[in-house]
Amino acid sequence: MKAEEVRTKTLDQLNEDLENLCKEAFNLRFQRVSGQLENTARVRAVRRDIARIKTVLGEKRAQAAG
Repeated sequence: MKAEEVRTKTLDQLNEDLENLCKEAFNLRFQRVSGQLENTARVRAVRRDIARIKTVLGEKRAQAAG
């Protein structure tokens, strides 16, 4: 997911995406511990997507408040 894509979404869409990515990260952690994780790069990608979404959410909230 690119930053441009994230910035075009609404707050509701971002919150939904964040929730889904957090669930996916949780599942990936379990897969890694149990040895079932095949695509290890996905863990890093999910973490970075979560960070992107949280950054944009913070920017949008600051814009709305100020």
